[in-house]
Amino acid sequence: MDRGLNLTSLADEARIAIATLGERATDIVNPTVRLGVTGLARAGKTVFITALVHNLVHGGRLPVFRSYSTGRVTGARLEPQPDDAVPRFDYEDHVRALVEERIWPESTRRISELRLVIAYESASFLRQRFGSGTLTLDIVDYPGEWLLDLPLLAKDYAAWSSEAVALARRPGRPAAAAAFLARAGSVDPKGPEDEALARELAALFTAYLRACRADEHALSTLPPGRFLMPGDLDGSPALTFCPLPGAVADAPAGTLGRMMARRYESYKSVVVKPFFRDHFARLDRQIVLVDALNALNAGPAAVADLSAAMTEILGAYRPGATSWLGGLLTRRIDRILIGATKADHLHHADHDRLERILGHLLAPAVHRAEEAGARVEIAALASVRATREGVVSNGNQKLPSIIGTPLAGEVFNGETYDGKTEIAFFPGDLPDKPESALEGVDSTSQADAALRFVRFRPPQLERTAEGMKLSLPHIRLDRALEFLIGDRLA
Repeated sequence: MDRGLNLTSLADEARIAIATLGERATDIVNPTVRLGVTGLARAGKTVFITALVHNLVHGGRLPVFRSYSTGRVTGARLEPQPDDAVPRFDYEDHVRALVEERIWPESTRRISELRLVIAYESASFLRQRFGSGTLTLDIVDYPGEWLLDLPLLAKDYAAWSSEAVALARRPGRPAAAAAFLARAGSVDPKGPEDEALARELAALFTAYLRACRADEHALSTLPPGRFLMPGDLDGSPALTFCPLPGAVADAPAGTLGRMMARRYESYKSVVVKPFFRDHFARLDRQIVLVDALNALNAGPAAVADLSAAMTEILGAYRPGATSWLGGLLTRRIDRILIGATKADHLHHADHDRLERILGHLLAPAVHRAEEAGARVEIAALASVRATREGVVSNGNQKLPSIIGTPLAGEVFNGETYDGKTEIAFFPGDLPDKPESALEGVDSTSQADAALRFVRFRPPQLERTAEGMKLSLPHIRLDRALEFLIGDRLA
């Protein structure tokens, strides 16, 4: 069954079909791919889009991207985006941050778009007779946390409350969960509605969600997603609610429980449904970026939580191929790339292990997407490579190392770095067996091979003899491009 259809009304589906028909008519003259880029906070969405565009516009090294490396891609340029009501992805500022200031750009906190037009020569003899072609790539950047909200459309307030409270009571949740649960447990859902109390409870719930996101916990299953990214809705009633122990489906009018339920339903109608209808349901292809290393660093509980969150995210898509006629009214995501980011924090010998771990964690969701007809690929990548590889000595051992400049304030082995000093260190080995990621360090690993990850500054770009700065270095960005749009440039 198509999960997406369960999340929208017939009226919503009709609006989606009408919009799709109009866009398909335009595609006949101007072929377009709408590429969704998502991932949980700090997974690298902004950096991925910036590096993708920078490499295509400035002649990057992309050997695996065949239409580009064989010279059939003749140019790429930015054009105004099609959706006037959606903020533009701030590409120029992000490039400046990476290249000139050598700092990572700000994380995605809202939806944004960018249009890239790629000029190319077709590999087909028949198409060559009609001259050069263009492919319009509309890149849609949105927080993965918003996808975690989509299952809320199928749940009432009582069901969501029960699940959220049970989740907060799990072992390993931060102290903020205890503070929220204690206060929420002291109130009566059947008591009178109280705005001040609702705001207090919502603030405690938000603090709990924020604490879950901290590096030492690295937890991921945190709906409602807009509580940590409120934007223009900050302080609105649609974001001033929380789960309550003992909440019931039909709370009496005028009670706190009814007040919370009403605001929960407003959140779904004001925030979640428009995102699904106006943006999410219009995607053709998707890359989901995953910071598995941060979860691995935090331990098995964080890894299990990441697995659950990413399974929810992948379960929200409408995967599969459509017929030519069916595609006039309905979009399906026919290719999904799952990118294990920050591969430059590991020696290349561990990249296959990282891919296997992610494949193990997401196996059921990947299988469902493939059964529906979508192609799914997992790749360890670094959109911007911040390190290089070397060797460090540990007694008589020679260990493969990572060499880079830690961000200012990073602490490693008791030393706080200034953002200027380059270091070389051995980050440890990932477990040989993917299932070990949910159990802790693989028993066959060396005792001193605990994983250690440090955040590095972006690299200093080299210059050509003419003084031109080269494009941003990467790991497997070309493989990602080949999978996502290579067939559309044939």
